[in-house]
Amino acid sequence: MRYGEGGGLTAEQRAKRERLRFEAADLFAQGVSAPEVARRFRVSRMSANRWYRAWQTGGVE
Repeated sequence: MRYGEGGGLTAEQRAKRERLRFEAADLFAQGVSAPEVARRFRVSRMSANRWYRAWQTGGVE
């Protein structure tokens, strides 16, 4: 990680990001692509692709 514990985000920001990841997992299960998830949530494609790979590997956990 580039920053100290938490990646430079506050606890509230980390919780919001985690909620986005769960919502993204639901969309992936529905067949929505990573680039579309990035567009919908206004995150980088790199983040959406990372979430997608994690979802493929381990599901929602």
